[in-house]
Amino acid sequence: MGASPDAFLALALVVAKPKELTAFALFNNSRIMDINEAIGAFSGLAQESRLKVFRLLVQVGADGMAAGDIAKAVGVPKNTLSSHLAILARANLVQARKEGRSMIYAVDLEGTRSLLSFLMEDCCQGDPSVCGPLIETTLATCCSD
Repeated sequence: MGASPDAFLALALVVAKPKELTAFALFNNSRIMDINEAIGAFSGLAQESRLKVFRLLVQVGADGMAAGDIAKAVGVPKNTLSSHLAILARANLVQARKEGRSMIYAVDLEGTRSLLSFLMEDCCQGDPSVCGPLIETTLATCCSD
């Protein structure tokens, strides 16, 4: 038996932090991704350079980073990075925007929330009191101000 939306809402209120990825919507998405979308997202992350890029963009936040700066930071040639970014974008894990002559890439917060929600959908048999403290501790260490 799955958890009620109220259980996820209660968990979200317990773990909500000011950072974008840990905002209220983390466990109360109106649209949880299906298994095929999750497989696509995990496939996007299942390569060392792409995982490094994704983690870098999570650290940078909503401001994002220019493609050339990403290439330098992770040590990947620009043409190879372009392919990696396209794969991550198709997986709904990064977004691109144009600023002047530069392409700026940032983590796709909604896609990332959907993936996290997919993973947590059946957490602790729907009892937020069981997994809530674990999630709160994890978020505090990775996403503290």
